[in-house]
Amino acid sequence: MTFINIPMKKNLDDRIQRAVELFMQGYGCCQSVVCAFADLYGLDEEMALKVSAGFGGGVGRMRMMCGTCSALVILAGLERGQTRGEDREGKAACYQLVRQLLETFRQRNGSIICAELLQMSGLKAETNTSQPDERNAEYYRVRPCARKVESAARVFAEYLASSEASRKERKSQA
Repeated sequence: MTFINIPMKKNLDDRIQRAVELFMQGYGCCQSVVCAFADLYGLDEEMALKVSAGFGGGVGRMRMMCGTCSALVILAGLERGQTRGEDREGKAACYQLVRQLLETFRQRNGSIICAELLQMSGLKAETNTSQPDERNAEYYRVRPCARKVESAARVFAEYLASSEASRKERKSQA
């Protein structure tokens, strides 16, 4: 990718902030992270929001994998996903990136599971309804979700920064 240039840090910091802003506007955790980076892959905002809509609340509010982690999986696919069925190396590279991103998130946050992240914050992880919680001041005060959105966006931004630095180093050695 060639989108990262000299003002890389500012660009990536802006994307992290954008993810949090989207979440605070009522978008889902997965939507917020995917949308903050989607343009880098030619995905418009509307399509990014649609593709990532069902992953919030730990996938359809089932409290399984955190929606921010699902966003990391989507972004890894956009970054390194193979497009030919027989491309085992490409599939392995994508899987390796997914594992790297999710492990970094897990190390920083204690889990990649929505229910566990909520319980670590002393909250009950309800799964008996598909109805999203009302977004209000109390929701944002007690829930860890905005911090997880920021964390996932930061994990991906750091990956982009390090992969760009690696590419530049390889080019200078060539």
